[in-house]
Amino acid sequence: MNKLPLNEAASRLKKVQQTITEMQADACIITSSVNQFWLCGFIFDGFLLLFPEGDLVLFVKRPSNIADERAVPIRKPEQIPGLLQERGFSLPKRVLIEADQLTLNAATRLQTALEMPEMVSISAVLRKLRSVKSEYELEQMRESARIHAQVYKIIPSLYSEGMTDLELQIEIERQMRLHGSMGIFRSFGDNMDIFMGSMLAGDNAQAPSPYDYALGGKGVSPLLPIGANGSILRPGTTLMVDMAGNYRPWMDDMTRTFAIGHAPDIAYKAHQVSIDINNAITQQFRAGAFCSELYLLAEEMVKENGLEPYFMGTTQQAKFIGHGVGLEINEPPVLTPRSKEVLEPGIAFALEPKFVLPGIGAVGIENTYIVHENGLEKITLCDEALTVLI
Repeated sequence: MNKLPLNEAASRLKKVQQTITEMQADACIITSSVNQFWLCGFIFDGFLLLFPEGDLVLFVKRPSNIADERAVPIRKPEQIPGLLQERGFSLPKRVLIEADQLTLNAATRLQTALEMPEMVSISAVLRKLRSVKSEYELEQMRESARIHAQVYKIIPSLYSEGMTDLELQIEIERQMRLHGSMGIFRSFGDNMDIFMGSMLAGDNAQAPSPYDYALGGKGVSPLLPIGANGSILRPGTTLMVDMAGNYRPWMDDMTRTFAIGHAPDIAYKAHQVSIDINNAITQQFRAGAFCSELYLLAEEMVKENGLEPYFMGTTQQAKFIGHGVGLEINEPPVLTPRSKEVLEPGIAFALEPKFVLPGIGAVGIENTYIVHENGLEKITLCDEALTVLI
């Protein structure tokens, strides 16, 4: 088992313990895989318990072979009170939980087992804490982005005339796995299913989706209504590739767009506006900027170019142009026109001003940036032009 560096583990533990104190709680219980990994460097089925002081306690159901001296095997949450008392701990009276992760049944059972403490959600606070990355985390994102770019550079060689979007996606997925992709695409929130990323060809880019991603797509089944739908890649249309940059636990996000043969002039115009928005935001913003300012600048540039009807969709237009990235693909902050969030040093975010052109398809790019005191660092270094597939 690759252990989390001691300084990383200690720093994160300290942040959560400070939060426990600030929220006037006695303990915090973590059950989600992503936050278990953030605090421990591995995941398990069970309960990670933190107090305002001292080390973690891991109440583990599975697996049975965790080599960690803090691990205590259990079969059910009803065992926790006795095991705590054996170790000299009092039962907490106010407990922080991930209310958006635990089901009502699981939370009620846990609360009953602990003799009915008050329970308060820490979910949003944990996501905020995770949004500011350490240099260790940021370097993993840079590594992921470097591999991501290598895969995207291969895409033109994978295309052949008459292919469907799904056939090309399968070839890209194969290259992703060969380059070390973990396969899983971690997302936060209800109804946020996706498989290794999104491919949108032609008018499939107009198809609305129930998921809260920038663009939709019909998908190949009503069971997963997003992304590629089996469309043939026809000359004069575009193909937007937004496949996962999950080559390390801390991810990057990147979109590039391809033209099948020569696309109409408006596709090149709108695509260039997307590049221009990325460049303008890179030049003008740094730590301390309000996220709403980034959105409003993009919106102004879209209006100047008369592209409002196509911005971030057509029949269903997304109301954001970017989002934080990390252990999950959609972390804070979110770049919306009304956001009160501020860019802080160490935040990594994806910027994705995109356009959907009826009869042609989606165009635009997405890059991942790291926020520094003196500017933004672009880590997705890959050709941004509207590349022609022949």
